[in-house]
Amino acid sequence: MRSSPKILLIEDDRAIAGGMQKVMAAEGYDVTVVVRGDEGLERALAEPFDLVISDLKLPGADGLTIVRRLHQARPKLPIILITAHGTTETAIEATRWGAFDYVPKPFEMEELLDIMFQALETSRLMSEPVEMGESLSRRPALVGRSRAMQALYKEIGRVSATSVTVLIRGETGTGKELVARALYQHSDRAAAPFVAVNCSAIPEHLLESELFGHERGAFTGADSRRIGRFEQAHAGTLFLDEIGDMNTALQTKLLRVLQEKTIQRVGGRESIPVDVRVIAATHRDLEAAIQEKEFREDLYYRLSVVTIRLPPLAQHAEDIPDLVRHFLLKHRPEAGEGGRSIQPDAIEHLQRQSWPGNVRELENVIRQAMLLARGFTIRVEHVKEALAKGRQPAAAASLSHAAYVSDLLTRIERGEAQNGLAQLIADLEPELYAQSIRRARGNQARAARWLGISRLRMREKLRQLGLHPARERAAESP
Repeated sequence: MRSSPKILLIEDDRAIAGGMQKVMAAEGYDVTVVVRGDEGLERALAEPFDLVISDLKLPGADGLTIVRRLHQARPKLPIILITAHGTTETAIEATRWGAFDYVPKPFEMEELLDIMFQALETSRLMSEPVEMGESLSRRPALVGRSRAMQALYKEIGRVSATSVTVLIRGETGTGKELVARALYQHSDRAAAPFVAVNCSAIPEHLLESELFGHERGAFTGADSRRIGRFEQAHAGTLFLDEIGDMNTALQTKLLRVLQEKTIQRVGGRESIPVDVRVIAATHRDLEAAIQEKEFREDLYYRLSVVTIRLPPLAQHAEDIPDLVRHFLLKHRPEAGEGGRSIQPDAIEHLQRQSWPGNVRELENVIRQAMLLARGFTIRVEHVKEALAKGRQPAAAASLSHAAYVSDLLTRIERGEAQNGLAQLIADLEPELYAQSIRRARGNQARAARWLGISRLRMREKLRQLGLHPARERAAESP
């Protein structure tokens, strides 16, 4: 697990600051509290904080001053403002000057924690460089030296310097988000925001507000004006992942934005100009969706000014040795001293697989094999067991507790499995998290309480396991 994110909280009410610090610390954050605006600005400029949360009205320097000066000096450092209802318009101006978002008083900590996570995730996407080629670090990377990957790197280099819309196509698990981030990081918009929206992970009735914002009273629960992702990404890049899952009504509105370079908030009439480069991605067959009237043909052509196609892993299996070395290095901290090396026949076995889940599936298999190796070299039997576990339903899902334990111990006695406790956790963990978030109807704080973990840990595990709260909420709904 990564080190705790460092949060700077600038709040002159010591009682409020103390309560907020206590809740944030319980969620796994490292929080520093400052009561004066000028002192907070000084520390934010001098120390490596991951996020700044500031009240608007402060002694020494107000929140607007902090936003202006801090965003100019550290444009990728997210800033969240806490405002009174009467200063919402001022907070919107601060958002236009570089604040990530704002929270009107009174607010629920649940709401603030959600925005904090979004801000930290956005900062991570902007700040972690995407390497290309043979990666020798734990950083996010597009790994491979095959002809297919070399062609991909050239395409990224050719397209990144332009501002044209790009459509990234490829099967699930091929690395579409990494390509989008590489396009952003090598563009002339790299100092401006990079905002990612997963269109399939947000309920349809909320996606329009997420993208375009809303006015106060636009719908039930819209207690204040909200800035959308297009406005947040002004002068930067907006990444629309899984664009093929967007409904046709919203597709029409998105097409108008691309044509007119303006947006309208939900419930509003004002046309707001936006300068945003749009990068979209999908695993769907959009041509078939167009034929079935599920995707607008005119939007397709607007998005696909340039199309980048990611090859499935089976088409560049020669890159698997490089990918394996990268994942061994990346996941070494969580596996301790285990799995520092892998036998050649284990790599050959990996290269013979079909990989329906592509690079993401390979990474999961390597992580499991590292745990199974328990500090020794990864052998072919570790790889086979990791593959079998990943491609079959968890044994515990269909057996009683006693039967499952008996089956697990039998496999260990036969030499078909090792490290019983690690295997039990690996078998049960995905189902435990999936059922918890489903029963909590997508409420991550509630699910985290049930499991006795922090909300931050819950979010990290959901991301690792590929679980989307919005989808699990829908699955549980009657």
